[in-house]
Amino acid sequence: MKAFTKKIVLENGREFYGYGFGADREAINEIVFNTSMVGYQEIMSDPSYTDQMVVMTYPLIGNYGMADEDYETKTPTIGGMIVREYNDSPSNFRYTKTLNEVFEEHDIPAIWGVDTRALTRIIRDEGTQKVLITDVATPRDEALRKLGEYVMPRDMVSRVSCKKRWMSRVPNHKYDVVAVDCGIKYNIIRLLNRVGCNVTVMPYNSTVEEIMAFHPDGLVLSNGPGNPEDVTPVIELVKQLRGRLPIFGICMGHQLISLAYGARTFKMKFGHRGANHPVKNLVTGKLEITSQNHSYAVDVDSLAGTGLTLTHVNLLDGTAEGVECAADRVFSMQYHPESASGPQDSAYLFKKFTKIMEEHKNA
Repeated sequence: MKAFTKKIVLENGREFYGYGFGADREAINEIVFNTSMVGYQEIMSDPSYTDQMVVMTYPLIGNYGMADEDYETKTPTIGGMIVREYNDSPSNFRYTKTLNEVFEEHDIPAIWGVDTRALTRIIRDEGTQKVLITDVATPRDEALRKLGEYVMPRDMVSRVSCKKRWMSRVPNHKYDVVAVDCGIKYNIIRLLNRVGCNVTVMPYNSTVEEIMAFHPDGLVLSNGPGNPEDVTPVIELVKQLRGRLPIFGICMGHQLISLAYGARTFKMKFGHRGANHPVKNLVTGKLEITSQNHSYAVDVDSLAGTGLTLTHVNLLDGTAEGVECAADRVFSMQYHPESASGPQDSAYLFKKFTKIMEEHKNA
């Protein structure tokens, strides 16, 4: 067996050895795990993973390479990736680069050869924690000192949000939508385009006046990284625009809507990350298999008296997965109806949004 080249050191002192790929550098991130069997390209390019080291529980990663059409952002900000087995010889007619090449291009470190099952159990039992990826020769005491001194960054949305507005248009559009970019995934825009929406993507700190200057039919609040309580500009935006425009929140957008209405959020022990989370629609009674990626959730008990109604619930742990204020034409989902990757059970929500915009236009 060839000698290990890298290792990861957890905040609890555990060490795991493996082989480096991607950027050859040291990094400290928050460690999380994702249970998806496919979709590593969408995961590594999802801005919601900013400063997170993602453990992929599926054992084989890299086998179908990277396709130009499948990125969820132009500049990935994931902290790194930990995998059991990495395949650097993809078999896929669509691939243009390997995962290793993309990680090198964007200065993202990764490690393979790690016992990801044991690592996932630690995260599940102890919760997310800081992790250091470093050279195999780094002394454990030095690694723990670095972990202890490192302060995880906050307000990540300001780093991943666009700095200038941009548009995604379709022929013969029916609706004009403004999407507030907290770290938006491209597939949200693709699905809005698919249901006839011209989309203007605007920075997270845009003002009401700047947004209303486009005379939008509706507002979308996107996913994004970090603590939703840090994203005060968007919370204030919702407070000012609720009841004036239909609003559709996704992931962090769901949390920001809930905070704007007076509910509370909390950080989960290890979050939800995967493509097979069962969610019950309390309105229809139907079950949806959903794609998820979040560290924070809305406190169900705090919804009382806010004007928001709980519409969806996670069947694994009972956490809030959807809320709505029908009177204000506002609704949101904690999970990702745009998937990418994942099941498409919830794509109907984009048509629901267009229906609400149509009702608003005709009111």
